[in-house]
Amino acid sequence: MSQVRLTAQKIAQLETIIEHKFKSHERLVRALTHSSASKKAGEISHYERLEFLGDRILGICIAEMLFFEFPNAREGELSVRLNTLVSGNMCAEISDEIGLHEFIHAGADVKQITGKRMKSVRADVVESLIAAIYLDAGLEAATAFVTKYWKHRIHSAGAGTRDSKTALQEWAHTKTSSTPSYAIAERSGPDHDPVFTVAVAMDGIEGATGQGRSKRAAEQAAAQSVLLREKVWIMGADGTIEENNT
Repeated sequence: MSQVRLTAQKIAQLETIIEHKFKSHERLVRALTHSSASKKAGEISHYERLEFLGDRILGICIAEMLFFEFPNAREGELSVRLNTLVSGNMCAEISDEIGLHEFIHAGADVKQITGKRMKSVRADVVESLIAAIYLDAGLEAATAFVTKYWKHRIHSAGAGTRDSKTALQEWAHTKTSSTPSYAIAERSGPDHDPVFTVAVAMDGIEGATGQGRSKRAAEQAAAQSVLLREKVWIMGADGTIEENNT
């Protein structure tokens, strides 16, 4: 809920969850405080400055993790993985795993911290929490937190692949100098829940079709189908899709 009271009991509960006990709770409280609940002027009483620092710390932790976890990956693949893993969506997902919405202190005008509309707040608080841990106990402690919540996600399906339409266009240009074109082959289902089938065509390259709940999703699926068939991308036994660097 939005108007959380950060009692000693709540703080102890969060410390147990994240497996880090703070020497001082001052920065932790600030990391969990939204600007709407701040009673002081400026940015020093809420999480925004900490979020700035935490974003950079998260980036270096993830970059180091990827560097050693994928020793044969090219810079482009590492960059794509990094962008996915430090994204707002990923941070919000981790916030929800921790249950941070139960600890965020916000003003009365913020009705709910849960839900899509407040996803950015939950993502920001993850980054501010990383900064608070870093300032409390150093980079090793911050890295331990990032490892705990990100390590098992770095091999997630699609983490190392670019946008499939962009990847297909670049590959098609190198093969035939042609640009893929997309057309709706079929639209089925009710108006409130349609399913699109889209066909992609290119000069000199066999096309493919893909399905999705939106035209864009179907286009991405069609492009991905070609990339996998032509072995530009490869799918592992666990469903992970990666660029073929061989």
